[in-house]
Amino acid sequence: MSTYTQILYQIVFSTKKRERTLIEKNQEKLYSYIWGVIKNKKCHLYRINGIEDHIHIITHLHPSIALSDFVKDIKLSTSSWIKENSCFPGFSGWQKGYGAFTYSISEKDRLIEYVKNQKAHHKKKSFKEEYIELLREHKIEFDEKYLL
Repeated sequence: MSTYTQILYQIVFSTKKRERTLIEKNQEKLYSYIWGVIKNKKCHLYRINGIEDHIHIITHLHPSIALSDFVKDIKLSTSSWIKENSCFPGFSGWQKGYGAFTYSISEKDRLIEYVKNQKAHHKKKSFKEEYIELLREHKIEFDEKYLL
């Protein structure tokens, strides 16, 4: 019997100390690099976007890939890539941890639109406010002191 899954993830992670180092003019290069990492892991990228201090990834993971390894590999490889290419001056790494939220495939289009509109969305709301909303929406208990 084959393995079949249909788990849609929204993965969110921030730069270290939420420093606004992911300058807009080089974001597309970073997203293309991340897309290559995801593709090499036999996963499907639906959408990637962000602003200067964080990234959202909408993806489906291959059944053989563990979520924690997936995120770790993206963070490690992009950190090396950013340093090698000097495309984000001041980038000192990614913040520890990440948010990963699951959705029904029926929510795919809504999620893609949400991530596509990150720049406009964050003119009204900070990353911290957005992240707290995601945690509450998914009924995840958290301690605000860890959301620096």
